[in-house]
Order: sequence, then C-alpha cells, then structure tokens
Amino acid sequence: MKDYGPDLFKGTAHYYSKYRPAYPAELIRCIVSRFALDGRSELLDLGCGTGQLTVRFADWFEKITGVDNETEMLQEARRITEEMRICNMHWVHGNAENYIKGLKHESFRLVIIAKAFHWMDRTRMLEQLHPRVERNGGVAIIDSYTPDRKEPTDWQIAVDKIVKKWYGPERRAGNSTYTHPTVSHEDIVAASPFEVEVHRLPVYEHTWTVESIIGNLYSTSFASRRFLRDQAVLFEKELEEALLNLDSSGIFRAEMHTSIILAVKNH
Repeated sequence: MKDYGPDLFKGTAHYYSKYRPAYPAELIRCIVSRFALDGRSELLDLGCGTGQLTVRFADWFEKITGVDNETEMLQEARRITEEMRICNMHWVHGNAENYIKGLKHESFRLVIIAKAFHWMDRTRMLEQLHPRVERNGGVAIIDSYTPDRKEPTDWQIAVDKIVKKWYGPERRAGNSTYTHPTVSHEDIVAASPFEVEVHRLPVYEHTWTVESIIGNLYSTSFASRRFLRDQAVLFEKELEEALLNLDSSGIFRAEMHTSIILAVKNH
C-alpha cells in the first residue's frame, strides 16, 4: 500500500465542503431501501471528509461515526453539523484501519466509503470490517465511473490540459504521485468475505461555473491550491480565460455517473 504522507488533503477542506457536487438523492434512497434503514443501529463513514454524505443519513441511524485522517476536514464537518444542529454524529481523527483495529464490541448496520476506497488497503479493510458489520448489513463503496466510449467535453479537455501544465503530467498526491489500483473495487469485494452487488444510479446533469470548477479542483489531492503557492492567481486567470473562450456565459454542464458497490453480509 503506497504511503502518500499525512498531508494528502491539506488545505482543501473549505473548497471540499463548498464546491464538491452534492450526492444525488437517489443514492440515499437506494441505500435506505436496500438495507431497510429505520433510524436505529449505527453507521460508520470511513474517509468521511467534511461529512458531506454523512449528514445525509442523520435521520436514518441512532448513532453515526465519521473517521478521517485530515484534521481540517473534521473541523469543517463539526462546523457544518453544529450549524445544522445534528446531535447524533461523532467525528474521529485517525487512520481508518487503526480505528477498526481499536474497536471492542461495536457493530454497524452500514459502513460507507465514498470516493475514498482507492486510498485504502482494500482487501485488508474488508477483512477487518466483516466481523464488525451486522448480519444483513454491509459496506457501501460509492464512487463515480466513466461509461465505455464516453468522451470528455471540450471544457473538460481544456481544464485537463491547463491542470497538467501547472501541476505536471503526473497526478500529484501528498508527498508522492497517485497510483490507481489495477484491480476494480467490484473484484476486490467479490474476493472478500462479503457478497457483491453493483448498483449504477441514473445519470444526471451537473451545472458548473468557472468559480465552482476552480473550487472543485482545489478540493482535490492532485490540484490543491497549496501546490501553486504564489502562482495561484495566474493559474486561475488562465483557466478562466480558456473556459470563457469556449463559452462566454461561464456556464458548463457535465453528466454525472455514480455507482454503489455493496459488500453485503448475508450470513
């Protein structure tokens, strides 16, 4: 398992909570229906970030715990839940594997891992989680996917080109560069003690602005604003000009594709 260091998402929390697209309501409905959630039992969110998805389950569990490596992310999560007056959430700073190891008798109806499974030792994580998940419960691994033969839009191509110019050709991640897993999440779950189910949600369209495109980039591990140092304003200016040359309205659209890979414990 590659070590990206302690600062993988350093400086991104504000942008993460403000600019990351919200998860669709269909995702919540799918999980609530599949596991017959009724406001009881416990939820564990590993790699919870700012709690963007975690808070959407506030009415469906008695107790919710979010775990993340980044202090700044958890500070933002606490701020958001305090503003929303949500009282059944507990935020834990630390490594997900170490947290699971430290559990004594706790069990969870559901564990969610949203756009974070690729950072983990996936096989080991599922092995550790299996005894902690209730019977008929499971682990919901949520991620985006790219359909076969799906071509990027002109504005996405322009953004990618400028990002590579300013950040380099390799995808940065913490103190290293990102290495994408060669085995799919689905195959990892299929080889685990859980049973695998795959749900692909209906495609929906998200509307972007120049501001939200830049903010979303700054929310990522590979395009954190801190990497640019005092060159951030120049980067933003170049990106804005390129986007407005493509569409002077400053409004851009993209299809969003979301999958839920379930690791279900049926026995």
